[in-house]
Amino acid sequence: MQIVFNNPVLYVVSYPSVDSIEVIDKRLGRGTLLSGDTAARFRVELASVLEGEEDERDADLDIFLDQFDALMTQPAIYQ
Repeated sequence: MQIVFNNPVLYVVSYPSVDSIEVIDKRLGRGTLLSGDTAARFRVELASVLEGEEDERDADLDIFLDQFDALMTQPAIYQ
């Protein structure tokens, strides 16, 4: 398990042993576990968003997360 990204909006954890990535949208309180090609796409696109200009990053992150909104169906439970 490796924490890839954590900020007030998004929490992303990679599970390399099973080629999966867990994504939690903190705004919605929902998340999903992505694997295979979907996980690979998410990793590449997240890296691209994070490489962008810092002052535009929040807006770009919102737009990026909206692409995966339909997949985020599991309630996030914080313990």
